[in-house]
Amino acid sequence: MGAWQPLPEGLPPEVRHFVEQLRLLKDRTGLSLVALGARTAYSKSSWQRYLNATQPPPRQAVVALCRVAGTGAEEAERFGVRWELAVRVWPKQATPPGRAEDAEPPVPERPAAADAGHPVPERPAAETGQDPGDDYEDDPTLPWWDAPLPARPSPSRRLLTAAVVLAALLALTALIGALAFG
Repeated sequence: MGAWQPLPEGLPPEVRHFVEQLRLLKDRTGLSLVALGARTAYSKSSWQRYLNATQPPPRQAVVALCRVAGTGAEEAERFGVRWELAVRVWPKQATPPGRAEDAEPPVPERPAAADAGHPVPERPAAETGQDPGDDYEDDPTLPWWDAPLPARPSPSRRLLTAAVVLAALLALTALIGALAFG
């Protein structure tokens, strides 16, 4: 535990503090990233990205880590506040390696499907020049064991459904009997 790679230079203090606290919380669990991934709805590689500050974690990942670590409600709330502060100032994704910052984005060729009159799917944000980090939203994904159970119909609704089905079967049986012996 504690053998973390150094955080990237130039991280805002809020992000650095949040990730350092998240790392301490993860170390406190005594779990490996694989084991943490098995106990939460997030993979080992996702946890690596979150704990190395290359991607902001969804709020539910922080909640899941707090649950696994057995934090109290007050400490879990502090992690929620730290998460909010960090996500507001989290740096946007850097330019992909091998591409200069000031270089013009490549102009893709017009697909043959467009010439044939077929609809062309929209290009991803990375190709349109939009920053994909602008669309970041908290991922409300919950693990299956924390997801709320689907609402069951009320007993009166089930009784009504059963009565309608039985009445339909009775009517069908009477109709078949009348046609067969009629």
